[in-house]
This record gives sequence, C-alpha cells and structure tokens, in this order.
Amino acid sequence: MDKSIHRGSLEMVAAMLISGTIGWLVMLSGQSVLDVVFWRCLFGAVTLLVICAFMGFLRPGILTRTTFLLAVLSGVAIVGNWVLLFASYSRASISIGTAIYNVQPFMLVGLAALFLGEKITAQKLAWLAVSFAGMLAIVSAHGGQGESGSDYLAGIALALGAALLYAIAALIIKRLSGVPPHLIALVQVTTGVLLLAPMANLSSLPQGSDTWSILLTLGVIHTGVMYVLLYGAIQKLPTAMTGALSFIYPIAAIFVDWFAFGRHLELLQWVGVAAILVAALGMQQGWGFNLRRAAQAQS
Repeated sequence: MDKSIHRGSLEMVAAMLISGTIGWLVMLSGQSVLDVVFWRCLFGAVTLLVICAFMGFLRPGILTRTTFLLAVLSGVAIVGNWVLLFASYSRASISIGTAIYNVQPFMLVGLAALFLGEKITAQKLAWLAVSFAGMLAIVSAHGGQGESGSDYLAGIALALGAALLYAIAALIIKRLSGVPPHLIALVQVTTGVLLLAPMANLSSLPQGSDTWSILLTLGVIHTGVMYVLLYGAIQKLPTAMTGALSFIYPIAAIFVDWFAFGRHLELLQWVGVAAILVAALGMQQGWGFNLRRAAQAQS
C-alpha cells in the first residue's frame, strides 16, 4: 500500500473512532445540549486558531467577503446540526440517533438536485428506498428500550433535522473549494461561540474537574484534532475509500452505546440500522447491478 494512502487510512480510522465517542462524552458531561455545544465550539475555536496559525492559514487574502459569509452560513448549519444530534441522544439513544443521522447523504443528493440541478439516478433512488425502509423499521420499533414512544419519535425527528442541517452545510461548503478546510472549521466553531453565548448558561459555570475535562476533550480532541485528522485523510485517500471508512463512526457509536450505557438494539432496530448504513455506503461507493450489461453478457 502507498505510504500516503496508508497514513491517510490511519488518520481516517482515528477520526472516525474519535467521532464515535462524542455521544458518550455528551451524556457524561451532564450539561444541557446548548452548553455542551457552546463549550465544544469555544475550546475547538482556540485549538483550531492555533492550528491555522501554525499552518499559515491566517494571512490576509485567503478568505474573500463572499467565502467568509458562506463559511459563517455553513457554521450556523453545523452548530444547529450538533444541537439537534446531541439532543436526540437522550430521547432515542446514541445508536439510533447516529444511525438515523446517516441518511444525510440522501438529503445532500436531494438538495443538490433541487438547487444545483444534479441528476438523481435510478440507482440512487433504489438506495434511497432501502434507507427509507430501514428508517421505517427503526421508527416502528419505538419504546423497546423503556423510553416513551413520543420521546423516541422526537429523538428520531431531531436526528433527521441534524442530518438535514449537515447536508445544507455540505452543500454550502461545495462552494468553498480552494479554501483551507481547517480555516472553514475555525470560522464555523467561532460562529457557534457567537451564536450560543447569549443562550449558554454562563452565569452558572460547570462544576468539577471531571466535567471540565470532558468539555475540554470535546473541544480539543473531538473538534480540533479530529478535524485535522479527517481533513488530512480526505486529502490523501480516494473518495471511495474515504466513504467506506466513514462508516466506522456509526459502528463505533453503536458499540460505545452498548459498552457505556448497556443499550441493546432490538432485532428490528438492527435491521433498520443495517439497511441505512448499507444503503448509504452503497450509494457512496456506486454499488449497483446493471441489468442491461447482464443481459448482454448472457446473449
């Protein structure tokens, strides 16, 4: 294996494993969702500021007024995405919230078709149908973990909202080609600090070294370091390989949910989770069966 690809693979695996533990730390923090996201943005902004300064991304001229405003807009979507996703954990579970969140590639396809005129192929529609069937399976299994059905469905709705906001952010970021991704991330988390400061409970700061350690870890490791690893991997790996390795994240989240909180998925939930992940992976990898080619091979 090429050394660059090998290093990129290790970076991608590390980034996805880090991402898979986010839900665990969010729940352990004992803080409100808005407070958790605020401190994540604040500590992440400081970390990314140091990284961007070290990499020379703070010099004038890299961001134009237009690209800056687009980066800020994507930051609003990303921060909203974090708020909704984290809120889904306590209602549905980390496993279910993360699985539902992985329908965002299909939302991105729909948004790209709507706003960019990109064509939706029959193959993508087929994978969309598989993903939708998986989501229906998860929804129909509500209340299996002892939670109320309304909370469970609310958690699923929040995860879907988070996926939509992520897809919107990704659509905006498509227009920021040429801008260092680390700088985009810095603008995004800084936007989050400014947005959430009026809503965060700053009059009563978190108590205890354990809570501060968790919040600091979320900002430094799960935001700053994770972004560096992720973007470093994306620069080194083929797109198909990046897409395939990204599914370590939901798998890790499901394992962490089981290990840390003892939450076991029911059979129907497992079927739904598997359907969503396979569909998203199949679409990203371009899996499909060409009937015309098969017919030609038989003739």
